[in-house]
Amino acid sequence: MSEQPPYLRIADELRQRIAEHVWEPGDRLPSRAQIGQECGVGENVVRRAQELLISQGVLEGRAGSGTYVAEPRERVRVVRSSAREQPSGSPFRQDMKALRRQSDWESRTDAKVPAPAEIATRLGIAEGEPCVRTTYEFLADGKPVQLSTSWEPYAVTGGTLVVLPEGGPHAGAGVVNRMAEIGVTISHAVEQPEPRHATAEEASLLGIQKAALVTHIRRTYYSDEGRPVETADIVVPAAHCEIVYEIPINR
Repeated sequence: MSEQPPYLRIADELRQRIAEHVWEPGDRLPSRAQIGQECGVGENVVRRAQELLISQGVLEGRAGSGTYVAEPRERVRVVRSSAREQPSGSPFRQDMKALRRQSDWESRTDAKVPAPAEIATRLGIAEGEPCVRTTYEFLADGKPVQLSTSWEPYAVTGGTLVVLPEGGPHAGAGVVNRMAEIGVTISHAVEQPEPRHATAEEASLLGIQKAALVTHIRRTYYSDEGRPVETADIVVPAAHCEIVYEIPINR
């Protein structure tokens, strides 16, 4: 039987110290050099062990400050389902209400942004065609739990009251409801989830380590004519959220 890799042994040691209350939630851990000296390993081994525990939500890294024992944090349940879009508004708000959590989000919209090659392919338009791009940071009880970047062809919404997803009389109503206001019926959405590591920017926004695992969902909404009318990249931290898919059954 092969011997356990050193970083896994150190991760178990750190986890054990937390379980035995040597370090309490909010406590700052000793330096990697100090831990390495105590455990007889190099700093790189300690770094890998800490990154593993950060990705699991046991520790948290704070830029320029150090590594701390994470406060206990219940994972947020994120439901993905075509049945979640309701006239009353955001599916995210519904999820948080069901969990008795306070929901909110911050957003920024830029109009007439040239479509990058991948986005153009997903929307079925030419590269460089203008789009409305909106970036979101979704919060549960004030803590970030999801990021999203949405792209809509300007040719679809330009000159209408729904051109700004978070502005005007239909702000925050969701893609399905907003498109319905301009006579576009959404028939279905396609989602492609895959695991990967967070980028430095994503990690900073979500308050996680760069090496932490996230689920990246590429979602595209289609009209009943088969035209893509919105596509988004959704990023969810694996340590803080569980993704559940509801599949409606038509009888």
